[in-house]
Amino acid sequence: MDIVTILKQAVGENASDVFIVAGLPCSFRKNGTLYRINEERLLPPDTEDLLNNIYRLAGSRDMTALHEHGDDDFAFAIQGVSRFRVSAYKQRGTLSAVIRVITFQLPDYTALGIPPYIINSTASGSGMILITGPAGSGKSTTLACMIDHINQTRDAHIITLEDPLEFLHRHNRSIVSQREIHVDTENYVTALRAALRQSPDVILLGEMRDYETINVAMTAAETGHLLLSTLHTIGAANTIDRIIDVFPPSQQRQIAIQLSTVLNAVVSQQLLPTVDGGMVPAFEIMTVTPAIRNMIRDNKVPQIDGLLYSSNREDMVSMDASILALCQKGVISKDTALIYATNPELLRKKLV
Repeated sequence: MDIVTILKQAVGENASDVFIVAGLPCSFRKNGTLYRINEERLLPPDTEDLLNNIYRLAGSRDMTALHEHGDDDFAFAIQGVSRFRVSAYKQRGTLSAVIRVITFQLPDYTALGIPPYIINSTASGSGMILITGPAGSGKSTTLACMIDHINQTRDAHIITLEDPLEFLHRHNRSIVSQREIHVDTENYVTALRAALRQSPDVILLGEMRDYETINVAMTAAETGHLLLSTLHTIGAANTIDRIIDVFPPSQQRQIAIQLSTVLNAVVSQQLLPTVDGGMVPAFEIMTVTPAIRNMIRDNKVPQIDGLLYSSNREDMVSMDASILALCQKGVISKDTALIYATNPELLRKKLV
């Protein structure tokens, strides 16, 4: 079986990921469950052959990085099929890969269950909006929907810095400059600093990974740009703590003050299995109000969770309130709700 046939089958079956690992048959992930294409185990020469063909499809990409460092990330497209994000790696001395399926069509946020408030939060012309959650929770998809909304409704220059590019945005009302790290530019920090000189209105930063990136991102948000980015955190309070903790103790007080002025909103999301075998997102939404700005500035971040739990507004929703709503609508089971809840005991009482 060749790689194009495998990828076409994955797209046809709405799989999210394809796994090519020696010792196992080629496998798909669909709605969070792993399925094997057949029972034929891949041998090391098979995975090497499949990887060689993947690199050929990616414009005869150089495999030096994979052989020298053991890891390589890139994206490619097959015309009329889909776009794919590849994480190639070595395991037990053999070549392996996990391939994420990315559709050509930009997703419809209403069909995905993303609240309109999140999409419309981009109306602010400056500041920082963070989309957080574990790997594979749909952060990139949510960001793509937000960028698409800006592109359709505003005259703006949008610069996206991604590693690798996942969704392709056509110029609409906005100009969209999409830059791929390691292909169009050296790294996030270099690209972000350059972006500030490229007359941006909106900057999408694929991930805030380290001190230097976060530092430049804060400056970008502070100087009148709208900056969208992601972190692998769950919950608004955890996200704020993570950003502040990246900085040396001597700078943390100043960073808390700076963050309290630039942060607009934190959206945390998880993907939950539905009763009919699909997946649905649950969202925690924290909009930065004057009260929350004071909490961030005065080092009272833990109080934010209490504020979210007691709120009943569309722009202030706790994760458990979102999960409870999905359960009450019959979209997810009670067991699923309790597994993914932040406070299962409290949620259990509300589900009775």
